[in-house]
Amino acid sequence: MSTILVIDDNVDFRESLADLLRLDGYDVLEAPDGDEGINIYKQNPIDLVITDIVMPNKEGISTIIELKKIQPDVKIFSVSGGGRSTLDPAACLQPASKLGAMYTFQKPIDRTAFMEAVHKAIPH
Repeated sequence: MSTILVIDDNVDFRESLADLLRLDGYDVLEAPDGDEGINIYKQNPIDLVITDIVMPNKEGISTIIELKKIQPDVKIFSVSGGGRSTLDPAACLQPASKLGAMYTFQKPIDRTAFMEAVHKAIPH
């Protein structure tokens, strides 16, 4: 069974996404920020990382950079709602794409498109 790591400081979003993935048969680990996510990644075999961009402690771009240093071919999706009303989610996601995120999603995510992307990244 494939394992997915969801890193997001928004507890409701993180748990909702984790539940969606679990219902589809994936094992899911969760972290509230990039620091904890990196620690979990180092200790577990992870098939896909889904990270928010705007988070406290270690934000998503730094998390992606560090994950790519650990494992250059790590599969990463990034998500963002902008975090603050002045931040454009699309602008937050651009650097993630340039750093190698396979897919980017603006919150609220389209669950169907999201799950299609997950299936492409790590087929059942």
